[in-house]
Amino acid sequence: MGSVGRQGKAGLEKQPPLRLTRRGRFVFFGVPLILLAAFLLSLSGFLNAPAKAADSADQLSVTPTVSVTVQPGESLWAIAGSVAPGRDPRDVVADIVQLNNLDAARVMPGQQLFVPAK
Repeated sequence: MGSVGRQGKAGLEKQPPLRLTRRGRFVFFGVPLILLAAFLLSLSGFLNAPAKAADSADQLSVTPTVSVTVQPGESLWAIAGSVAPGRDPRDVVADIVQLNNLDAARVMPGQQLFVPAK
């Protein structure tokens, strides 16, 4: 029994302090800091988002539109010039793309489009 007691005391000897390598320090300190920074940036982006829904239905504005059928050889630029000759065609094309959820500024003959009225 005496030999078991001696081994038990030997196992309780003071061990040298834990040493971290450069990679270990990066994993231990760097990764949590990077994750925290990413979280804070995404949170600040969410809180400072410029888009905001209207607080009530009274604040909503409806864009008056008319429906136009695209003719062969007609482009969004030509449609924009004909429906709103007093406005910058680039702005009108952007409005048409947004109103119709278009991926690109391409249209096909026969396609029905909503365009801003004036």
